[in-house]
Amino acid sequence: MTDRQPPRRRVPGPAKPQRPRPGSAGRPAARRPRPVPRPRTIRLGSPRPRLRLVSLGLALVMLVFVGRLLQVQAVDAGAYAAKAEKNRVIRTTLAAERGGITDRNGSELAISVDAYDVTADPSLFTPKHTKVEDAPEQAAALLAPILGGDAATLTKKLKKADSRYALLARRQTPQVWKQIKDLKATLAEKAQKAGTGSVLAGVFQEPSSKRLYPNGDLGAGILGWVNAEGKGGGGIEAMLNEELAGQDGRITYAQSGGRRVPTAGGNEKPAVPGSDIELTIDRDIQWTAQKAIDAQVRKSKADRGYVVVQDTKTGELLALANAPGFDPNDLGKADPSHLGNAALHDAFEPGSTTKLASMAAVLEENAATPGTHVTVPNRLHRGDRLFKDDVDHPTWYLTLTGVLAKSSNIGTILATQQLGKTQAEANKVLHSYLRKFGFGRPTGLGFPGETSGILHKPDDWSTSTQYTVPFGQGFSVNAVQAVSLYSTVANGGVRVEPSLVRGSKGADGKFAPSEKPKQSRVVSEKTAQTLSKMLQAVVDDEGGTGRKAEIDGYRVAGKTGTANRVDPETGRYKGYTSSFAGFAPADKPRIAVYCAVQNPTKGDYFGGQLCAPIYKQVMEFALKTLQVPPTGAKAPGLPVTFDKED
Repeated sequence: MTDRQPPRRRVPGPAKPQRPRPGSAGRPAARRPRPVPRPRTIRLGSPRPRLRLVSLGLALVMLVFVGRLLQVQAVDAGAYAAKAEKNRVIRTTLAAERGGITDRNGSELAISVDAYDVTADPSLFTPKHTKVEDAPEQAAALLAPILGGDAATLTKKLKKADSRYALLARRQTPQVWKQIKDLKATLAEKAQKAGTGSVLAGVFQEPSSKRLYPNGDLGAGILGWVNAEGKGGGGIEAMLNEELAGQDGRITYAQSGGRRVPTAGGNEKPAVPGSDIELTIDRDIQWTAQKAIDAQVRKSKADRGYVVVQDTKTGELLALANAPGFDPNDLGKADPSHLGNAALHDAFEPGSTTKLASMAAVLEENAATPGTHVTVPNRLHRGDRLFKDDVDHPTWYLTLTGVLAKSSNIGTILATQQLGKTQAEANKVLHSYLRKFGFGRPTGLGFPGETSGILHKPDDWSTSTQYTVPFGQGFSVNAVQAVSLYSTVANGGVRVEPSLVRGSKGADGKFAPSEKPKQSRVVSEKTAQTLSKMLQAVVDDEGGTGRKAEIDGYRVAGKTGTANRVDPETGRYKGYTSSFAGFAPADKPRIAVYCAVQNPTKGDYFGGQLCAPIYKQVMEFALKTLQVPPTGAKAPGLPVTFDKED
């Protein structure tokens, strides 16, 4: 039996495509379901490294914050506190009210009135605050016409955005600030409708004061003015600036959003107002003197002129008038050459009015008497010059009184030669008297810019000067020194330093009088009385040069002067200084007046013609104002000439 083979397994072949059964057209063949894959398993990493990284980052950030906090609170704490304080705390100066200036009777000459300093906060003019790109330019264009300033300058101030304060204009009147205030309100209303900011929202005001001179140019040379910084710029305003200014106060307060925080408290140091100053000047006499000299300067087309009125007993100046003058309320229109006080600033050769000092020396030294005979030729040769009088004349036979009455230069030279055995000795004696009368040294007023004049030592006098000094040429004085000579003689030979300030009244309301002026005897009372009688001959005698100074009912003592004038521009003699000086009543003196006109170019130039009438006008008014009665006595009538046969 053969081995039987195992039966072979039938391997299925490829499936044959089946034809679709009838009625099964379009039906897809059934597919086997695919096996569902098993889901993948995700394994989570360890969170510790990430936490460490985050912790490290946070730690670094915290370290930065802590370091910055330490810097702000510890290292730079003071600086930041100061910045915060600066932006939060406002410190404002409270301007002290400047004291007033009055005349001797309480009439106001200079006062302070309410005013405003117009200020701005430049940080409020930025586009961020105003929503206007050119806010500074628009604001400046609006403010410039009101403040009278320059728009470009205002724009520059308003563009400093890093600043919180800008001063746009000082001491504006209430009317000016009201105009700005009304304009601000109008613009604010328009800006609110337009949804923008007002270009003037950052403009503010600070209370201040403005100097006002109620009488305009009256006494301007005495008073001076106040400059833009509120300080005295000349005259009494500068001389007594510290007393007038007072002491500014200060207020400190907290602010937020540009407004004061009422609950934050503050610190205030009140301002101390300045003292009121009372002058020796009489307003009405000053007005009369100023009006008279101004009219004469205009009429004679002179460079300038001055009138000084002094109380002979007290030395107080009652008037100190200058022409032309200026209005301290409007310095912008003033001529710079007219500023100041020419009666104290000008040094000029006085001429014959100072012959009184020469005669005083001659009488006091007993070198001659009022009746001493002096033969005066038409010409006199002395030194290197030939001297003459103002007019040609035959030989005059004059008394010493006549030399003064006719204002003879030659006669004065001859008289003063008797002061010493030699000319050098005579020069020293004359110089000593000129110094005693106040020439060549300060008047004692302490006035800003005052000149002491020029009086050289006698050893420095030239060959010709030693003969010109006796009749008022070759040395220089100011107008107050010139009037002081006559006041000294009127006061019995005692010189009282001129004064201009009677006293002051402080914040406590108490009046403090000024120190009494210094006094010194120059000549004896007898000499002074004799000189007074001689001066009356200048006015009363038919041949006197001062006839136009006569005042009905009063005895007048006076002297004319016509001096060659040094031109300040060339330094050479050109033109004349015309003058007149005197006092009244001559027998019981009360008032001295000095008048001078510089370089008259129209009409007469003699002092007796130009200044004697001014002297009369001012003296008459002053006597009436001070209620000085006439004495009723007659002039002594000292002889002026002598008979050559005697």
